[in-house]
Amino acid sequence: MPRSVSGVEMRKRQAAHIEAPPQAPGQPRPNTCCLCWCGCCKCLWNEDRMDRSDQQTCTKMDSIEAAEEQHPSLDEVLSWARSFEMMLRSLEGREIFREFLRSEYSEDNLLFWLACEEMKKETNPSVVDEKARIIYEDYVSILSPKEVSLDSRVREGINQSLAEPSNLMYEEAQLQIYTLMHRDSYPRFLNSSVYRDLLGSRRRTCLDT
Repeated sequence: MPRSVSGVEMRKRQAAHIEAPPQAPGQPRPNTCCLCWCGCCKCLWNEDRMDRSDQQTCTKMDSIEAAEEQHPSLDEVLSWARSFEMMLRSLEGREIFREFLRSEYSEDNLLFWLACEEMKKETNPSVVDEKARIIYEDYVSILSPKEVSLDSRVREGINQSLAEPSNLMYEEAQLQIYTLMHRDSYPRFLNSSVYRDLLGSRRRTCLDT
């Protein structure tokens, strides 16, 4: 069992380390301390700590890359054809649907719907005010290049709500855009090469395994 270091010996070692003559530039400090108190010396304990930190960082990056390489299963892709709501709940489903909408120049409908979903979860009044303004400027204002298609009654209700925004002020507009995507874009998506190619790829993967 290693012998414990007393308080007196510890102070002597620290004093010897502090009073040691200055080292030449670029020369590492000698391993005079039993523990690296400030993390600046080249002791084995500090080097080991840095190695462990590097290993943890690599592990985290590997996990992120592995998550990014994941693909939806065949069952999940098939479920998107059964339910528009189920597709929107899936991260991969939203991404592939967004890709299709981009090809039809209607991606902003989905982005507006997602922005409203996020705003409904917000409870901080100052954040609600900010998000309400951003959504209005990005998707509702007639001056916005990304303006979504809303009827005049819903648009007027939003204009009145801007004076005192709430996290649910876009709920009716969000439902209108949801209905538009469901009835119009969604059927075309299911018949598109974007969806059919993905479905065929998942089926081939299942056969191969």
